[in-house]
Amino acid sequence: MSERLTIGFLPLVDACLPILAAEHGFAAEEGLELAFVRDVSWATVLDRLLYGHSDAAHLLAPLAIATTLGRGRPPQPLAAPFVLGLNGNAITLVPDLADRVNPGGGLGDAREVGAAFAREAKARSDAGRPIRLGVVHRYSSHNYMLRYWLAGCGIRPDEDVEIVTVAPPFVADALENGEIDGSCVGEPWNSVAVDRGAGRIVLATAQIWRRGVEKVLALRASQLDERRGQIEALIRAMRKAGAHFVDPANWEANAAILSGRRYLDADPDQVLRAISDRLVLTQGTDPIHYPDFMFQHREAANFPWVSQAEWLYTQMVRWDRFAFDPEDARKAARVFRPDVYRSALIGTGDLLPGASSKVEGSLDRPTAVTAQQGAMVMEQNSFFDGRSFDPDHLQDYLAQLPG
Repeated sequence: MSERLTIGFLPLVDACLPILAAEHGFAAEEGLELAFVRDVSWATVLDRLLYGHSDAAHLLAPLAIATTLGRGRPPQPLAAPFVLGLNGNAITLVPDLADRVNPGGGLGDAREVGAAFAREAKARSDAGRPIRLGVVHRYSSHNYMLRYWLAGCGIRPDEDVEIVTVAPPFVADALENGEIDGSCVGEPWNSVAVDRGAGRIVLATAQIWRRGVEKVLALRASQLDERRGQIEALIRAMRKAGAHFVDPANWEANAAILSGRRYLDADPDQVLRAISDRLVLTQGTDPIHYPDFMFQHREAANFPWVSQAEWLYTQMVRWDRFAFDPEDARKAARVFRPDVYRSALIGTGDLLPGASSKVEGSLDRPTAVTAQQGAMVMEQNSFFDGRSFDPDHLQDYLAQLPG
């Protein structure tokens, strides 16, 4: 008899792995029956998870940490044994602003676009009409990646620009209606805005942090303890789905599945573009190829590196402007569960890193690294400003960052 798991999600391409694990029978092979509940906001996805209406969720990685630490609500420990993908987001600006900060078109250089954006932000702020940017949640990688880029370009978030929350399915509407001047959101919602003529993509978040952590599979920590075997089976099924997802032979079929009414309810061509790392940046132009725009499988992309959780915690400290707390840092690190990931995949032949933490942003070329299982080469993982993040020195790292 199959064990049933209910998974909450938002209509985004990076919800793909559990969906495809169900659709292609990988979950059934592991003795699982998966059911899905689609929502329109991260707050609702989280509420369903916390109140037991879902067993697991496609969730923002920083939100899993914030919930565990009690930011904005009473603390409830969550666990993230699987990263659903890296990057996959873009910065989209209304066309007139995009033309001024990236007049050459294409995906701009993060530093050059940032310098031009800083000039526009100052002019707008001085005129009493600050640029307003939308992010999908206060505790999202979108928010932290956007702020990291802005601050690194000399722009003070919340002072020189406004940052507001807009649920992903409404980002194109907010751009079209003039409620925001730009956004950082996942696919297909950048492409929706572009195809409507409401926005132009100027940067991919992979240009800010080449291997930035994004969504996770999250569940209540108590649920992980109670259903450990089923969660490990789900991890194996999603790794199989990931291998299927990244195979070009399967792109069209998977785009058709994901774009269906049960899941993203989106244009299949927009979904296909994201899957194949091909983006239309401006309405009416040909797609450009940006390798690894989405990153779902290679290099053990789904491994929950503790150092990624710790980087997210430093950004929470930085932008919530509260004091660094060593105990909170430890709690944040423990949200990511590489031990569960390893237990699920040991003996399968799948890639398993030799460590559970690493210096983030330290690689500028392919590098062979020690593996517990398989042969592993890590590629470039740099930050746009050349900094690196050493998880053994969190407070030193925070002290070096621009305010």
